[in-house]
Amino acid sequence: MEESRVDVLIIGAGPAGLMCANALAHAKIPVRIIDKRPADIPAGQADGIHARTLEILQSYGLARRLIDESALIHRAAFYIPSPKGGIERLRRLPAIVAPTTARYPFTCTLHQGAIEAIFHDDMKTQGLVIDRPTIPVSLEVSQDEGQLKDPQAYPVKVVVQHLDRTTDDTEVIHAKFATGAHSWVRKTLGINMEGDMTDFIWGVIDINPDTDYPDVRNLAVVHSQAGSSLVIPREGDLVRLYVQLSGADVIDPETGRLDKARANPQKVLEMAKKILYPYRIDPIGDIRWWTMYVVGQRVANTYTVNERVFIAGDACHTHSPKAGQGMNASMSDTHNLAWKLAYVLRGWADISLLKTYESERRQFAVDLINFDRQYATLFSEKVGLKGHDDSLHDMFSRNGQFTSGIGIRYGPSPIVRNDYQSAASRLIVGERMVPHIFILASNAVPMNIHDALPSDMRFKVLVFVGNITDETTARQIRQVGEQLAATDSFLQRYGGSKVFDVLCISASSKDDVDWTDFPKVLSSHWSKVFLDDEDMHRRTGGGGFAAYGIDPKSGATVIVRPDGHVGLVAPNGHRDVVDAYFDSFLLPIAL
Repeated sequence: MEESRVDVLIIGAGPAGLMCANALAHAKIPVRIIDKRPADIPAGQADGIHARTLEILQSYGLARRLIDESALIHRAAFYIPSPKGGIERLRRLPAIVAPTTARYPFTCTLHQGAIEAIFHDDMKTQGLVIDRPTIPVSLEVSQDEGQLKDPQAYPVKVVVQHLDRTTDDTEVIHAKFATGAHSWVRKTLGINMEGDMTDFIWGVIDINPDTDYPDVRNLAVVHSQAGSSLVIPREGDLVRLYVQLSGADVIDPETGRLDKARANPQKVLEMAKKILYPYRIDPIGDIRWWTMYVVGQRVANTYTVNERVFIAGDACHTHSPKAGQGMNASMSDTHNLAWKLAYVLRGWADISLLKTYESERRQFAVDLINFDRQYATLFSEKVGLKGHDDSLHDMFSRNGQFTSGIGIRYGPSPIVRNDYQSAASRLIVGERMVPHIFILASNAVPMNIHDALPSDMRFKVLVFVGNITDETTARQIRQVGEQLAATDSFLQRYGGSKVFDVLCISASSKDDVDWTDFPKVLSSHWSKVFLDDEDMHRRTGGGGFAAYGIDPKSGATVIVRPDGHVGLVAPNGHRDVVDAYFDSFLLPIAL
């Protein structure tokens, strides 16, 4: 029987698995990813990418292709029953309601197979391809304490079967860590789901429509006397329709379970026609894809076994797809996990860092389930005439920051310390770094700060300083530089440029300073010094200190984690605060 070893084994090549595999491959961590599907998904499945997920993909250099291939949703429309019969439009809103700091204030829609293909192509540049069709047969985690505490041990044993082989089809994989976004992993580990299934049943179809419905290229929430529907424009001319179904039509009376054989895409289409009346809608050609489901809201009671095997995505949270959270939450799960695995495997961080995966992502899932429970109920309830249907619209407006992902906040932990929040009052510790355009001191080229924060597994140390032409401020800046360059600073003890990328953002004018005016530790390269000033044509830039709530006179140090979330803000001159932050989870590294 074939046996092999790998640092990280990923079971399942859906969005969660691909996000993790791609991140680890680029970090040069030995990783394998297996999947039971023999080929890519040709159509259907998940399709919506929200604002924060776009920012994450941009940090990996993947957002541009996704945007180019997708339909872009900038506007949402709400429809209610009309006193004249049929439906009428209540109002239109931005797809992400203001106020928002989203760099991409819209949603992209593209079928899951095309989204996965973006990851496939990027993984191939690192020599990683999916091992398929391959299924896991058994999974064991050693209970030996010595192995579990040693990040270089291989306590995970997974037996897999290669379905494309006629002989020698079984392999034993020994892994340091494993992760999976499939229910098989969760069930094998004995992890339970908490929550319930609802009575709400929905059908879904993808069609190329012939229609006179005016909001067919907007996200549309439709309530009618005939039922409810969600209209989502897709790539090209495609449209996805979510349609509420009657349980009497699709539930087996003997088993009480959903019976897909009792429904068909034509039934879903006919219901959609009734809901959208007086507008007409017909498919051009065949219905491209369809499914139906019962809405369930459940979350796993734990996300890990001994911090050696982790579950993510659909394996640990299920909810209705109408808020478009499934694929986004799944990829965010493993974006959160990947850098922590890399730090532990490289010997840069204590293995206890991995505990923050569950504490951060499970709390998000609980919040998501609570939101989804209210959202799905409002969406599925019967509604009255105009004046009685503001509840869903109001919820959409109130929760825009949450559903877009840009308002997600991780709670206090060793990697989230908010003791000095006032030093940057509008950069909320635990939330993702807010995008803003600064200009490079070297050439006055405008640049979004997000583009200086790639997902390269490094902490970003953003040092905000005042106007260096002021002598008092210049002296303070020199002191900050001396503190960072000292041999006992976190920067020197924990790996230098391997672990940290230091950026300087100054309140100085482009007409008064050069990038070389700043201490070497703050200006290691011409691309590392920014100015909070307008570009040469006064079209963009400036206002960054005010946007972040930082006083230019005192400045601040902002620590951005490898996943783009703010881990710490501290007043300049308080290196001890930053030292203590990193002392709590990093391990000394020889330079």
